[in-house]
Amino acid sequence: MRLKTDQHFEDRIVEREIRREWCERVVANPIEVRKQYNGRYRMWGFIVERGKFLRVVLLEDRETYYTATWDRRYKVRP
Repeated sequence: MRLKTDQHFEDRIVEREIRREWCERVVANPIEVRKQYNGRYRMWGFIVERGKFLRVVLLEDRETYYTATWDRRYKVRP
């Protein structure tokens, strides 16, 4: 299932040099998922091509991308 996006998300991935397929990979197989207080979902994945963790945020419907960013502070929980 292909997730929905809006202009906010599209602008963020362009300025942060994040490929759309990396975001889709994280959402399809996240290392960790956390529900935020506002109902949005944070998901993390490791992007081997960049050697970095990527955080993708989905809206409450879990179908619409909100934003994506490289997360330097993320640590895998044991």
